[in-house]
Amino acid sequence: MKIAVTGSIATDHLMHFPGKFTESLIADQLHTVSLSFLVDDLVVRRGGVAPNIAYGMGQLGLRPLLVGAVGADFADYRSWLERHGVDCASVHVSEVAQTSRFVCTTDDDLNQIASFYAGAMAEARNIELAPIAERVGGLDLVMVAANDPAAMLRHSQECRERGYAFAADPSQQLARMDGGDVLSLISGAQYLMTNEYERSLLENKSGMSGDQVLEHVQIRVTTRGADGVEITGRDLDRIHVPVVRGVSPEDPTGVGDGFRAGFLAAIGWGLSLERSAQVGSLVAALVLETVGPQEYEIKPEMFAKRLADSYGDEAAAEVLPFLPAA
Repeated sequence: MKIAVTGSIATDHLMHFPGKFTESLIADQLHTVSLSFLVDDLVVRRGGVAPNIAYGMGQLGLRPLLVGAVGADFADYRSWLERHGVDCASVHVSEVAQTSRFVCTTDDDLNQIASFYAGAMAEARNIELAPIAERVGGLDLVMVAANDPAAMLRHSQECRERGYAFAADPSQQLARMDGGDVLSLISGAQYLMTNEYERSLLENKSGMSGDQVLEHVQIRVTTRGADGVEITGRDLDRIHVPVVRGVSPEDPTGVGDGFRAGFLAAIGWGLSLERSAQVGSLVAALVLETVGPQEYEIKPEMFAKRLADSYGDEAAAEVLPFLPAA
């Protein structure tokens, strides 16, 4: 199954300040702040929702098509993704901007000062899906994940016009969209993917009830944190999938992307919605147990064993043949 994953591509620069920001802030001088904090640690992590999802799908043996905009500084990141099964041939490289970057400093009280540089992401709106489909012989599914809002709207519109099945995942960009944009993004989607808060925000912004949303999409997948996953749809009995057992949390960054990677991979294998949500939940657990959204490794035998522990031997037996050889 040929799956294109569109969305933001970024790197995270995470630093630690061994002190408290508040000790350097003077109440009556906040209008002229001029501060520099000497940090003692710097971690650079690969991120962005599209590569996070694509990496997970690659770990599961698929070869997803990464679609997004980057700068000339993407070379090392590209090599990493290609080594892990991601097709990067359709990534747009800007001639003037750098790859999107999140720069954040955290103090000892876990207060944060951060900046986000959108950079090349703004050029994602110039990407057309048709040439990508032509290059690979058609697209079976397009994931429209958080990105430059204009790019998201363009991709979903092109999917409708050209008949590409697509999954809409507005994620954090819901905050920037009005009701009309939300409806334009999701209309005609095969899958609508949100967490529980985003589900409520989407309904509030669009002015639609849950039932009315289902008049515009086929299947609605809602992640609910510790309460698992809920799947609803037209003429579909509600499906609930609990979370994986025995998870030892380390870092929540990219957990939702991990779920999407597993869910889309299993859909690509032709598995049921319930089984796909179980696979997604296990990939999400692996992300949660690792520091960084692309630092985990899927080992087939262990993956199948954990599926069996949480969802039964039948789930493991059904999934194991699709997993890549060790």
